Amino acid sequence: MVSARRPLTVLVAVLASCATLLSLTACVSGSDADDIKGNSSTVTSSSAGSVALFTPSDGITLNQQTPLNKWAKLVPDLTKALVEAGMEKGNISHKTSDSLDKQSRAIQDFVVSHLSETGSSNDSKITIAPENMTLLVAPVVKSDASTRQYGDYVSQELNTNGTGEEGTDNDDNSDNDDNATSHESGEVNGGETTPDDEQSQAADRLVSSLKLAQESGMHVILLGNSITGYEPDAFVKFSDAQTIGKIQAEKVKAKLELDKASKDNPKQIEVLLPYEAKDDNGKAVDTTFAQEAFQGIWSVLGAYYQKGVIESPSGALDADSAQDDWQNVAYDASQDNAVADTLKKRLAAKSSASLTRIDAIIAMNDSVASDVVATLDDMGYTGSAADINPQITISGIVGNITGKKDLSRQAVPDPIKSPEKDKAGTETDGSDTDESTASKNRDSRWPLVTGYGAYVSVIPSIVNGKQWMTGLEDRQALASDIAQACTLLNTGSTLKSMSVVHNTTVAGVKKIPTISEPTIAVSASNLKAELIDPGYISLADAGL
Repeated sequence: MVSARRPLTVLVAVLASCATLLSLTACVSGSDADDIKGNSSTVTSSSAGSVALFTPSDGITLNQQTPLNKWAKLVPDLTKALVEAGMEKGNISHKTSDSLDKQSRAIQDFVVSHLSETGSSNDSKITIAPENMTLLVAPVVKSDASTRQYGDYVSQELNTNGTGEEGTDNDDNSDNDDNATSHESGEVNGGETTPDDEQSQAADRLVSSLKLAQESGMHVILLGNSITGYEPDAFVKFSDAQTIGKIQAEKVKAKLELDKASKDNPKQIEVLLPYEAKDDNGKAVDTTFAQEAFQGIWSVLGAYYQKGVIESPSGALDADSAQDDWQNVAYDASQDNAVADTLKKRLAAKSSASLTRIDAIIAMNDSVASDVVATLDDMGYTGSAADINPQITISGIVGNITGKKDLSRQAVPDPIKSPEKDKAGTETDGSDTDESTASKNRDSRWPLVTGYGAYVSVIPSIVNGKQWMTGLEDRQALASDIAQACTLLNTGSTLKSMSVVHNTTVAGVKKIPTISEPTIAVSASNLKAELIDPGYISLADAGL
């Protein structure tokens, strides 16, 4: 009986296996069957796909003044966010370039290479179709030393010459070092070209490559820097010049309570606007950034200057000033000791025994703010920003950062009239000495000093109140937003479901889906929540 059952049992098992195999084969469509051939598979529209990231190289830092807004800081956050969004780490690539010429060639090579292979294959032999790929591109733009002080993420526009698309001849596609050297030196095919010509050629090459990528099905998201006339699938907007100027002016307005200020006791505010008049070759530099930064400041403080409730001790700005008067507060940052010399001239006292009253200095970025702090200290100003309309003490600030509760403190009301104007026309009662001492104490009081960039080197000054505030991008939030956008595009979806996306005009092109996050303003009171808790800096960086 046992021997008779065994052949029957084996036969049943074989038939069951065949039926299972046939059912699996029937479930595979023709296209899916082709994907399985050759021990490779193709990523479908349900996959997170792949991302190729192209960013400018971080500039060499010759000192410790390094802003947190650096590409080298964003890339790890972005990679982490993409992996958390479901993308394989092996499907994320990153390429840096120190010039637009090199970047445009790298992108051109990437696009042509992947299209010639009809999709790219990763180490797991998984072929990724073009429609499942997103290029994240931060175009390399020219910037002078004063602009670089704001960090890498400042949004600027890359201008193109509009002469048409550049051909893809052998020279363009060649990786030959001799050819690259010849091109960079300005010699192309035996002829001479200017740096401007090379920039225009690189811009045309970049636009042509990005358009080719889109035509093949790839998606393109521009990071920070836009391209004149080019329409990406999405744009990530970082802080621009107007935003940087505006946020500092808004914080000064709130801290000094300008809505309560009196014309009889105006607040004293100076603006230090760095720019470079000429480049290393003596050629005039584009001053658009400085102009737009001042427009951001003036949009907030202009009305107060015109009402007379704000004055500039130097007289650089007054009731007759307008948003085009940026040069009145600008200084050439390329000069040695430019900040110290400019500030001492602006705050020149009437006598050597006194100091000029100053309530706030808008220094634009942390590099300038650091020099302002050193100069004020050298001039003899005392105290800190915690003494101005205080809400917490320095000990309370430190306690908050280390996890203790804030210590509340009431603000001291500002007089409606200044002591000088209040004293005019009144008889003295023998207390001139006391009033003189009080006046000197007020005039030597430390002002608000603002900056931008969240330089690690200035964080201790934020803690002790010497520099009142700085600003930076919400890097982790932006990384998460970008990762979500890449995943949506790679899976054939639009970005309409993202609350941080709004259609805006970008470099002359209307209705571009634009990703943005509010700029973070950091002072001692929120430094722990905004910088330490997210891991941007450590307690040691804060000097604690």
